[in-house]
Amino acid sequence: MPTQTRTVVFTDIADYTASVGRTDREGLRNLIAAHEQTVKPVVEAYRGRVVKNLGDSFMALFPAATDAARFGLELVDLVSGGGAFSMRVAMATGDVEEIDGDAFGDAANLASRILSKTPAGEVWLSLGTQISMNQSEIPWEPVGRYALKGIAGEQEIFRAVPRNRCWLPDSLVQGVRTGKLVRIKAGDRPPLLPPEPVILLEGFTPGSEELKRLLDTLPVIDSNRLWLSTSRIALSDRIAWLAEQRGLVIGLPEALEKAIQESRAPLASTSGSDTIILDVAGMAVLELILAGLALPAVPMSQVVESYTYDLLPDGRWVNRSDNAVARVETVQEKVTLAALVPGLFVGGRQVAPGSVVELNDGAEIRTPAGPIQYRELKEKGYMGVLFSDTLSRLGIAAGQQAEIGREPNHPGLALPDRRGQDNIRWCVGSRAARARESGFTLDRALAGRRQAALVMGPGGATVIGLHERCPTFVMNGQAMERVQSPRAVSPGDFIVTGTSVVAVREPAS
Repeated sequence: MPTQTRTVVFTDIADYTASVGRTDREGLRNLIAAHEQTVKPVVEAYRGRVVKNLGDSFMALFPAATDAARFGLELVDLVSGGGAFSMRVAMATGDVEEIDGDAFGDAANLASRILSKTPAGEVWLSLGTQISMNQSEIPWEPVGRYALKGIAGEQEIFRAVPRNRCWLPDSLVQGVRTGKLVRIKAGDRPPLLPPEPVILLEGFTPGSEELKRLLDTLPVIDSNRLWLSTSRIALSDRIAWLAEQRGLVIGLPEALEKAIQESRAPLASTSGSDTIILDVAGMAVLELILAGLALPAVPMSQVVESYTYDLLPDGRWVNRSDNAVARVETVQEKVTLAALVPGLFVGGRQVAPGSVVELNDGAEIRTPAGPIQYRELKEKGYMGVLFSDTLSRLGIAAGQQAEIGREPNHPGLALPDRRGQDNIRWCVGSRAARARESGFTLDRALAGRRQAALVMGPGGATVIGLHERCPTFVMNGQAMERVQSPRAVSPGDFIVTGTSVVAVREPAS
Protein backbone atom coordinates (compact mmCIF):
# COMPACT_ATOMS: atom_id res chain seq x y z
CA MET A 1 0.00 0.00 0.00
CA PRO A 2 1.45 3.44 -0.91
CA THR A 3 1.99 6.06 1.77
CA GLN A 4 -0.95 8.32 2.61
CA THR A 5 -1.22 11.59 4.48
CA ARG A 6 -2.73 10.90 7.89
CA THR A 7 -2.85 12.44 11.34
CA VAL A 8 -1.26 10.04 13.81
CA VAL A 9 -2.65 10.30 17.35
CA PHE A 10 -1.29 8.80 20.54
CA THR A 11 -3.28 8.70 23.77
CA ASP A 12 -1.80 7.85 27.13
CA ILE A 13 -2.96 7.34 30.71
CA ALA A 14 -1.17 10.02 32.70
CA ASP A 15 0.96 8.76 35.61
CA TYR A 16 0.34 5.16 34.53
CA THR A 17 3.57 3.85 36.07
CA ALA A 18 2.70 5.35 39.45
CA SER A 19 -0.83 3.91 39.17
CA VAL A 20 0.57 0.43 38.57
CA GLY A 21 2.60 0.69 41.76
CA ARG A 22 -0.51 1.58 43.80
CA THR A 23 -3.02 -0.84 42.21
CA ASP A 24 -3.59 -4.58 42.56
CA ARG A 25 -4.03 -6.80 39.50
CA GLU A 26 -7.80 -6.51 39.38
CA GLY A 27 -7.63 -2.76 39.71
CA LEU A 28 -5.07 -2.62 36.92
CA ARG A 29 -7.30 -4.71 34.63
CA ASN A 30 -10.22 -2.41 35.39
CA LEU A 31 -8.10 0.65 34.62
CA ILE A 32 -7.02 -0.71 31.23
CA ALA A 33 -10.56 -1.79 30.40
CA ALA A 34 -11.92 1.65 31.30
CA HIS A 35 -9.24 3.22 29.12
CA GLU A 36 -10.25 1.11 26.13
CA GLN A 37 -13.98 1.68 26.68
CA THR A 38 -13.35 5.44 26.81
CA VAL A 39 -11.05 5.80 23.82
CA LYS A 40 -12.41 3.49 21.12
CA PRO A 41 -15.94 4.94 20.77
CA VAL A 42 -14.57 8.49 20.50
CA VAL A 43 -12.01 7.46 17.88
CA GLU A 44 -14.76 5.93 15.76
CA ALA A 45 -17.07 8.90 16.27
CA TYR A 46 -14.49 11.11 14.56
CA ARG A 47 -13.77 8.73 11.66
CA GLY A 48 -10.53 7.49 13.12
CA ARG A 49 -9.16 3.95 13.37
CA VAL A 50 -7.25 2.37 16.24
CA VAL A 51 -3.98 0.91 14.97
CA LYS A 52 -2.44 -0.32 18.22
CA ASN A 53 -3.58 -0.83 21.80
CA LEU A 54 -0.67 -0.91 24.22
CA GLY A 55 -2.82 -1.07 27.35
CA ASP A 56 -1.98 2.35 28.73
CA SER A 57 -1.66 3.92 25.27
CA PHE A 58 -3.50 3.89 21.93
CA MET A 59 -2.23 4.74 18.47
CA ALA A 60 -4.91 5.86 16.01
CA LEU A 61 -5.02 7.25 12.48
CA PHE A 62 -7.37 9.97 11.23
CA PRO A 63 -7.90 11.04 7.60
CA ALA A 64 -8.56 14.65 8.70
CA ALA A 65 -6.45 16.72 11.10
CA THR A 66 -9.53 18.63 12.29
CA ASP A 67 -11.27 15.41 13.29
CA ALA A 68 -8.16 14.26 15.12
CA ALA A 69 -8.01 17.50 17.10
CA ARG A 70 -11.72 17.32 17.91
CA PHE A 71 -11.23 13.73 19.07
CA GLY A 72 -8.44 14.81 21.42
CA LEU A 73 -10.50 17.63 22.89
CA GLU A 74 -13.55 15.43 23.50
CA LEU A 75 -11.42 12.72 25.06
CA VAL A 76 -9.73 14.96 27.65
CA ASP A 77 -13.12 16.56 28.38
CA LEU A 78 -14.62 13.12 29.05
CA VAL A 79 -12.03 12.22 31.67
CA SER A 80 -11.60 15.67 33.23
CA GLY A 81 -14.33 15.21 35.82
CA GLY A 82 -12.17 13.44 38.39
CA GLY A 83 -12.61 9.89 37.11
CA ALA A 84 -10.34 6.91 37.57
CA PHE A 85 -7.60 8.34 35.37
CA SER A 86 -6.49 11.38 33.40
CA MET A 87 -5.19 11.38 29.86
CA ARG A 88 -2.88 13.18 27.49
CA VAL A 89 -3.12 13.27 23.70
CA ALA A 90 -0.52 14.13 21.08
CA MET A 91 -0.63 14.13 17.29
CA ALA A 92 1.31 14.86 14.13
CA THR A 93 0.30 15.00 10.47
CA GLY A 94 2.32 13.65 7.55
CA ASP A 95 2.91 10.71 5.25
CA VAL A 96 2.26 7.33 6.85
CA GLU A 97 2.92 3.83 5.59
CA GLU A 98 0.77 1.01 6.94
CA ILE A 99 2.41 -2.42 7.14
CA ASP A 100 0.83 -5.51 8.75
CA GLY A 101 -1.61 -3.46 10.77
CA ASP A 102 1.02 -1.02 12.04
CA ALA A 103 1.81 2.53 10.92
CA PHE A 104 5.25 3.95 10.21
CA GLY A 105 6.74 7.26 9.15
CA ASP A 106 8.03 10.57 10.45
CA ALA A 107 4.57 11.62 11.63
CA ALA A 108 4.28 8.53 13.83
CA ASN A 109 7.71 9.14 15.36
CA LEU A 110 6.96 12.83 15.92
CA ALA A 111 3.58 12.19 17.55
CA SER A 112 5.16 9.69 19.93
CA ARG A 113 7.87 12.15 20.94
CA ILE A 114 5.39 14.98 21.42
CA LEU A 115 3.37 12.71 23.72
CA SER A 116 6.40 12.35 26.00
CA LYS A 117 6.26 16.13 26.62
CA THR A 118 2.49 16.53 26.85
CA PRO A 119 1.13 17.24 30.38
CA ALA A 120 -1.89 15.41 31.73
CA GLY A 121 -5.22 16.74 30.48
CA GLU A 122 -3.73 18.45 27.42
CA VAL A 123 -3.81 17.93 23.64
CA TRP A 124 -0.58 18.84 21.85
CA LEU A 125 -0.19 19.22 18.09
CA SER A 126 2.68 19.29 15.63
CA LEU A 127 3.09 22.20 13.25
CA GLY A 128 1.83 19.98 10.43
CA THR A 129 -1.40 19.26 12.29
CA GLN A 130 -1.89 22.91 13.23
CA ILE A 131 -1.49 23.98 9.59
CA SER A 132 -3.71 21.18 8.24
CA MET A 133 -6.70 21.54 10.57
CA ASN A 134 -9.52 24.06 10.24
CA GLN A 135 -8.10 26.71 12.54
CA SER A 136 -11.43 28.49 12.95
CA GLU A 137 -12.98 25.30 14.29
CA ILE A 138 -10.33 24.32 16.83
CA PRO A 139 -9.27 26.64 19.68
CA TRP A 140 -5.47 26.50 19.78
CA GLU A 141 -2.39 28.34 20.96
CA PRO A 142 1.38 27.87 20.73
CA VAL A 143 3.24 26.28 23.65
CA GLY A 144 6.82 26.67 22.43
CA ARG A 145 9.72 24.99 20.67
CA TYR A 146 11.07 21.67 21.91
CA ALA A 147 14.07 19.48 21.21
CA LEU A 148 12.64 15.97 20.90
CA LYS A 149 14.68 12.79 21.17
CA GLY A 150 15.46 11.33 17.75
CA ILE A 151 13.89 14.28 15.88
CA ALA A 152 16.20 16.63 14.00
CA GLY A 153 16.10 20.29 15.05
CA GLU A 154 13.61 21.91 17.39
CA GLN A 155 9.91 21.43 16.80
CA GLU A 156 7.26 24.12 17.21
CA ILE A 157 4.43 22.66 19.26
CA PHE A 158 0.84 23.84 19.76
CA ARG A 159 -2.06 22.76 21.93
CA ALA A 160 -5.76 22.51 21.34
CA VAL A 161 -7.53 24.20 24.25
CA PRO A 162 -10.20 22.08 26.04
CA ARG A 163 -13.52 23.58 27.10
CA ASN A 164 -12.58 23.66 30.78
CA ARG A 165 -9.09 25.15 30.42
CA CYS A 166 -7.61 28.60 29.86
CA TRP A 167 -3.93 29.36 30.30
CA LEU A 168 -3.25 32.95 31.39
CA PRO A 169 -0.02 34.58 30.16
CA ASP A 170 2.33 35.76 32.88
CA SER A 171 1.62 39.46 32.23
CA LEU A 172 -2.10 38.90 32.87
CA VAL A 173 -1.39 36.95 36.06
CA GLN A 174 0.79 39.81 37.27
CA GLY A 175 -1.92 42.26 36.28
CA VAL A 176 -4.41 40.38 38.46
CA ARG A 177 -2.06 40.25 41.43
CA THR A 178 -1.06 43.92 41.22
CA GLY A 179 -4.60 45.18 40.65
CA LYS A 180 -3.74 46.57 37.21
CA LEU A 181 -5.88 44.18 35.18
CA VAL A 182 -8.77 46.03 33.51
CA ARG A 183 -11.48 43.80 32.03
CA ILE A 184 -13.60 45.41 29.31
CA LYS A 185 -16.56 43.38 28.08
CA ALA A 186 -18.46 43.83 24.85
CA GLY A 187 -21.16 46.46 25.30
CA ASP A 188 -19.45 48.11 28.27
CA ARG A 189 -18.13 51.67 28.31
CA PRO A 190 -14.35 51.80 28.82
CA PRO A 191 -13.59 52.58 32.48
CA LEU A 192 -10.96 54.92 33.84
CA LEU A 193 -7.60 53.22 33.52
CA PRO A 194 -4.93 52.96 36.23
CA PRO A 195 -1.29 53.75 35.43
CA GLU A 196 0.30 51.06 33.23
CA PRO A 197 -2.89 49.01 32.89
CA VAL A 198 -3.14 45.49 31.49
CA ILE A 199 -6.34 45.43 29.43
CA LEU A 200 -8.30 42.27 28.68
CA LEU A 201 -11.07 42.55 26.09
CA GLU A 202 -13.83 39.96 26.56
CA GLY A 203 -16.79 38.92 24.41
CA PHE A 204 -15.75 40.80 21.27
CA THR A 205 -15.90 39.16 17.86
CA PRO A 206 -12.39 39.26 16.37
CA GLY A 207 -12.26 41.63 13.40
CA SER A 208 -15.66 43.15 14.20
CA GLU A 209 -16.57 46.82 13.88
CA GLU A 210 -17.47 46.88 17.58
CA LEU A 211 -13.94 45.83 18.49
CA LYS A 212 -12.43 48.42 16.14
CA ARG A 213 -14.57 51.20 17.64
CA LEU A 214 -13.55 50.18 21.16
CA LEU A 215 -9.86 50.25 20.23
CA ASP A 216 -10.30 53.76 18.82
CA THR A 217 -11.62 55.00 22.18
CA LEU A 218 -8.73 53.66 24.25
CA PRO A 219 -5.84 55.94 25.19
CA VAL A 220 -2.40 55.25 23.78
CA ILE A 221 -0.85 52.30 25.62
CA ASP A 222 1.81 49.76 24.83
CA SER A 223 0.37 47.15 22.47
CA ASN A 224 1.78 44.34 24.62
CA ARG A 225 -0.59 45.41 27.42
CA LEU A 226 -3.65 44.73 25.28
CA TRP A 227 -5.14 41.23 25.24
CA LEU A 228 -8.17 39.77 23.49
CA SER A 229 -10.00 36.80 24.98
CA THR A 230 -11.59 34.45 22.47
CA SER A 231 -12.21 30.76 22.00
CA ARG A 232 -12.08 30.46 18.22
CA ILE A 233 -10.58 32.93 15.80
CA ALA A 234 -10.07 32.84 12.04
CA LEU A 235 -6.45 32.64 10.96
CA SER A 236 -6.63 35.98 9.13
CA ASP A 237 -7.99 37.73 12.24
CA ARG A 238 -5.37 36.05 14.42
CA ILE A 239 -2.53 37.18 12.18
CA ALA A 240 -3.87 40.75 11.96
CA TRP A 241 -4.28 41.02 15.74
CA LEU A 242 -0.86 39.58 16.60
CA ALA A 243 0.83 41.72 13.93
CA GLU A 244 0.05 44.74 16.13
CA GLN A 245 2.06 43.14 18.98
CA ARG A 246 -1.14 42.45 20.94
CA GLY A 247 -1.85 39.25 22.85
CA LEU A 248 -4.47 36.50 22.63
CA VAL A 249 -6.00 34.50 25.47
CA ILE A 250 -7.69 31.34 24.19
CA GLY A 251 -10.54 29.83 26.19
CA LEU A 252 -14.27 29.88 26.88
CA PRO A 253 -15.58 32.61 29.23
CA GLU A 254 -16.18 30.14 32.08
CA ALA A 255 -12.66 28.78 31.83
CA LEU A 256 -11.22 32.30 31.66
CA GLU A 257 -13.11 33.32 34.80
CA LYS A 258 -11.82 30.27 36.64
CA ALA A 259 -8.23 30.98 35.56
CA ILE A 260 -8.46 34.59 36.75
CA GLN A 261 -9.83 33.54 40.12
CA GLU A 262 -7.10 30.93 40.52
CA SER A 263 -4.43 33.52 39.73
CA ARG A 264 -5.62 35.58 42.71
CA ALA A 265 -4.44 32.86 45.10
CA PRO A 266 -1.54 34.20 47.16
CA LEU A 267 1.88 32.73 46.51
CA ALA A 268 3.66 30.95 49.33
CA SER A 269 5.93 33.53 50.93
CA THR A 270 9.64 32.95 50.69
CA SER A 271 10.56 36.15 52.50
CA GLY A 272 13.76 35.59 54.43
CA SER A 273 13.92 31.86 53.66
CA ASP A 274 16.45 32.25 50.84
CA THR A 275 18.89 34.44 52.76
CA ILE A 276 21.54 32.68 54.87
CA ILE A 277 22.96 34.69 57.76
CA LEU A 278 26.43 33.30 58.33
CA ASP A 279 26.49 34.12 62.02
CA VAL A 280 23.13 33.48 63.67
CA ALA A 281 24.10 35.85 66.46
CA GLY A 282 24.95 38.61 64.02
CA MET A 283 23.01 40.84 61.69
CA ALA A 284 23.53 40.80 57.88
CA VAL A 285 24.77 44.14 56.60
CA LEU A 286 25.19 43.04 52.96
CA GLU A 287 23.75 40.44 50.64
CA LEU A 288 25.37 38.67 47.72
CA ILE A 289 22.79 37.65 45.12
CA LEU A 290 23.24 35.59 41.97
CA ALA A 291 21.83 38.17 39.62
CA GLY A 292 22.43 37.29 36.01
CA LEU A 293 24.39 35.76 33.18
CA ALA A 294 27.66 37.22 31.89
CA LEU A 295 28.45 36.58 28.21
CA PRO A 296 32.14 36.09 27.37
CA ALA A 297 33.23 37.29 23.93
CA VAL A 298 33.84 34.82 21.08
CA PRO A 299 35.69 33.39 19.23
CA MET A 300 37.46 32.27 22.40
CA SER A 301 41.10 31.16 22.24
CA GLN A 302 40.57 29.10 19.07
CA VAL A 303 38.24 26.85 21.09
CA VAL A 304 34.68 28.25 21.16
CA GLU A 305 33.15 29.73 18.02
CA SER A 306 29.78 30.55 19.65
CA TYR A 307 27.60 29.33 22.49
CA THR A 308 24.05 29.43 23.86
CA TYR A 309 22.34 29.38 27.26
CA ASP A 310 18.71 28.47 27.93
CA LEU A 311 16.44 30.32 30.37
CA LEU A 312 14.21 28.11 32.53
CA PRO A 313 10.77 29.17 33.84
CA ASP A 314 12.26 29.58 37.35
CA GLY A 315 14.80 32.13 36.08
CA ARG A 316 17.89 29.88 36.03
CA TRP A 317 20.23 29.76 33.04
CA VAL A 318 21.29 26.27 31.91
CA ASN A 319 23.29 24.83 29.02
CA ARG A 320 20.30 23.24 27.28
CA SER A 321 16.76 22.28 28.29
CA ASP A 322 13.61 20.99 26.62
CA ASN A 323 11.59 23.22 28.99
CA ALA A 324 13.34 26.53 28.30
CA VAL A 325 11.39 29.74 27.69
CA ALA A 326 14.19 31.57 25.83
CA ARG A 327 17.67 31.01 24.42
CA VAL A 328 20.51 33.53 24.26
CA GLU A 329 23.29 33.03 21.71
CA THR A 330 26.63 34.80 21.64
CA VAL A 331 28.35 34.92 18.26
CA GLN A 332 31.04 37.19 16.92
CA GLU A 333 29.97 40.83 17.27
CA LYS A 334 26.41 40.21 18.48
CA VAL A 335 24.12 38.65 21.08
CA THR A 336 20.71 37.33 20.05
CA LEU A 337 17.69 36.11 21.97
CA ALA A 338 15.28 33.46 20.67
CA ALA A 339 11.76 33.06 22.07
CA LEU A 340 10.90 29.41 22.72
CA VAL A 341 7.44 29.98 24.24
CA PRO A 342 4.80 32.72 23.98
CA GLY A 343 4.91 35.75 26.25
CA LEU A 344 8.40 37.10 25.58
CA PHE A 345 8.87 40.83 24.85
CA VAL A 346 12.00 42.78 23.92
CA GLY A 347 11.78 46.56 24.08
CA GLY A 348 8.00 46.33 24.42
CA ARG A 349 7.58 44.27 21.25
CA GLN A 350 6.34 40.71 21.42
CA VAL A 351 8.69 38.05 20.03
CA ALA A 352 6.86 35.06 18.58
CA PRO A 353 8.09 31.55 19.46
CA GLY A 354 10.87 30.62 17.05
CA SER A 355 11.75 34.24 16.28
CA VAL A 356 15.18 35.69 17.03
CA VAL A 357 16.07 39.31 17.87
CA GLU A 358 19.45 40.97 18.30
CA LEU A 359 19.97 42.54 21.72
CA ASN A 360 21.10 46.14 21.98
CA ASP A 361 22.48 47.98 24.99
CA GLY A 362 19.79 48.73 27.57
CA ALA A 363 17.23 46.31 26.11
CA GLU A 364 14.38 45.55 28.51
CA ILE A 365 13.27 41.93 28.22
CA ARG A 366 10.07 40.53 29.70
CA THR A 367 9.88 36.75 29.90
CA PRO A 368 7.62 34.21 31.63
CA ALA A 369 10.56 33.80 34.04
CA GLY A 370 10.54 37.50 34.94
CA PRO A 371 12.16 40.74 33.71
CA ILE A 372 15.73 40.85 32.37
CA GLN A 373 17.90 43.82 31.44
CA TYR A 374 20.70 43.57 28.89
CA ARG A 375 23.82 45.70 29.15
CA GLU A 376 26.37 45.67 26.36
CA LEU A 377 30.02 45.53 27.43
CA LYS A 378 32.41 44.59 24.60
CA GLU A 379 35.39 45.02 26.92
CA LYS A 380 37.49 42.91 29.27
CA GLY A 381 36.70 39.85 27.16
CA TYR A 382 32.90 40.15 27.48
CA MET A 383 30.05 40.93 25.08
CA GLY A 384 27.38 41.80 27.61
CA VAL A 385 25.48 40.97 30.79
CA LEU A 386 21.87 39.82 31.31
CA PHE A 387 20.68 41.03 34.72
CA SER A 388 17.97 39.04 36.51
CA ASP A 389 17.84 38.24 40.23
CA THR A 390 17.56 34.64 41.44
CA LEU A 391 16.69 33.18 44.83
CA SER A 392 20.35 32.24 45.47
CA ARG A 393 21.65 34.74 47.98
CA LEU A 394 23.95 34.99 50.99
CA GLY A 395 23.75 37.37 53.94
CA ILE A 396 27.03 38.66 55.40
CA ALA A 397 27.46 40.19 58.85
CA ALA A 398 30.12 42.65 59.98
CA GLY A 399 33.54 41.06 60.42
CA GLN A 400 32.76 38.04 58.24
CA GLN A 401 34.35 36.74 55.04
CA ALA A 402 32.41 34.85 52.36
CA GLU A 403 33.84 33.05 49.35
CA ILE A 404 32.42 32.95 45.83
CA GLY A 405 33.15 30.03 43.50
CA ARG A 406 31.99 26.76 42.02
CA GLU A 407 32.89 24.96 45.26
CA PRO A 408 33.59 27.73 47.80
CA ASN A 409 34.67 27.08 51.34
CA HIS A 410 32.00 27.61 53.96
CA PRO A 411 30.61 30.19 54.25
CA GLY A 412 30.23 30.84 50.56
CA LEU A 413 27.98 31.52 47.57
CA ALA A 414 28.19 28.72 45.00
CA LEU A 415 28.27 29.73 41.34
CA PRO A 416 26.49 27.58 38.76
CA ASP A 417 28.66 24.71 37.50
CA ARG A 418 26.70 23.80 34.38
CA ARG A 419 27.77 20.43 33.00
CA GLY A 420 27.61 19.33 29.37
CA GLN A 421 28.79 20.78 26.08
CA ASP A 422 25.49 20.88 24.14
CA ASN A 423 25.57 24.68 24.18
CA ILE A 424 28.98 25.07 22.50
CA ARG A 425 29.80 25.39 18.80
CA TRP A 426 33.48 24.58 18.50
CA CYS A 427 36.18 26.21 16.42
CA VAL A 428 37.92 24.08 13.82
CA GLY A 429 41.32 22.74 14.83
CA SER A 430 43.28 20.58 17.21
CA ARG A 431 43.03 22.99 20.13
CA ALA A 432 39.23 22.88 20.10
CA ALA A 433 39.30 19.08 19.67
CA ARG A 434 41.50 18.68 22.75
CA ALA A 435 39.27 21.00 24.78
CA ARG A 436 36.17 19.08 23.77
CA GLU A 437 37.74 15.73 24.67
CA SER A 438 38.93 17.03 28.05
CA GLY A 439 35.39 18.07 29.09
CA PHE A 440 35.79 21.82 28.61
CA THR A 441 32.80 23.98 29.59
CA LEU A 442 32.60 27.75 29.88
CA ASP A 443 31.66 27.63 33.54
CA ARG A 444 34.51 25.34 34.56
CA ALA A 445 37.10 27.07 32.39
CA LEU A 446 36.30 30.66 33.42
CA ALA A 447 35.58 30.35 37.15
CA GLY A 448 37.44 28.40 39.80
CA ARG A 449 36.23 26.33 42.70
CA ARG A 450 37.41 29.17 44.98
CA GLN A 451 37.20 32.30 42.84
CA ALA A 452 36.94 35.34 45.10
CA ALA A 453 36.10 36.45 48.62
CA LEU A 454 34.16 39.35 50.05
CA VAL A 455 35.42 40.64 53.39
CA MET A 456 33.28 42.82 55.66
CA GLY A 457 35.89 44.90 57.50
CA PRO A 458 35.50 47.96 59.72
CA GLY A 459 35.93 50.25 56.72
CA GLY A 460 33.38 48.48 54.54
CA ALA A 461 33.26 45.60 52.03
CA THR A 462 36.29 44.50 50.01
CA VAL A 463 36.60 41.93 47.21
CA ILE A 464 39.74 39.80 46.95
CA GLY A 465 40.63 37.60 43.98
CA LEU A 466 41.52 34.02 44.97
CA HIS A 467 42.18 32.38 41.59
CA GLU A 468 45.46 32.89 39.77
CA ARG A 469 44.19 32.40 36.20
CA CYS A 470 40.44 33.10 36.23
CA PRO A 471 39.82 36.86 36.59
CA THR A 472 37.23 38.52 38.79
CA PHE A 473 35.75 41.92 37.84
CA VAL A 474 33.72 44.57 39.62
CA MET A 475 31.09 46.54 37.69
CA ASN A 476 30.29 50.02 38.91
CA GLY A 477 27.85 51.81 36.64
CA GLN A 478 29.14 51.37 33.09
CA ALA A 479 32.74 50.64 34.10
CA MET A 480 34.20 47.19 34.74
CA GLU A 481 37.52 46.79 36.55
CA ARG A 482 39.56 43.65 37.12
CA VAL A 483 40.26 42.79 40.76
CA GLN A 484 44.05 42.54 41.05
CA SER A 485 44.33 43.78 44.62
CA PRO A 486 41.71 44.20 47.37
CA ARG A 487 38.96 46.32 45.85
CA ALA A 488 36.26 48.16 47.78
CA VAL A 489 32.64 47.50 46.78
CA SER A 490 29.37 49.13 47.76
CA PRO A 491 25.69 48.23 47.48
CA GLY A 492 24.73 48.51 43.85
CA ASP A 493 28.01 47.09 42.51
CA PHE A 494 28.24 43.78 40.67
CA ILE A 495 30.92 41.11 40.82
CA VAL A 496 31.44 39.38 37.46
CA THR A 497 33.35 36.13 37.14
CA GLY A 498 33.13 33.57 34.37
CA THR A 499 29.50 33.48 33.24
CA SER A 500 28.05 34.61 36.58
CA VAL A 501 26.96 38.01 37.89
CA VAL A 502 26.75 38.55 41.66
CA ALA A 503 24.96 41.64 42.95
CA VAL A 504 26.09 43.41 46.13
CA ARG A 505 23.00 44.71 47.91
CA GLU A 506 21.81 45.98 51.24
CA PRO A 507 19.59 43.36 52.91
CA ALA A 508 15.89 43.68 52.18
CA SER A 509 14.07 45.08 55.17
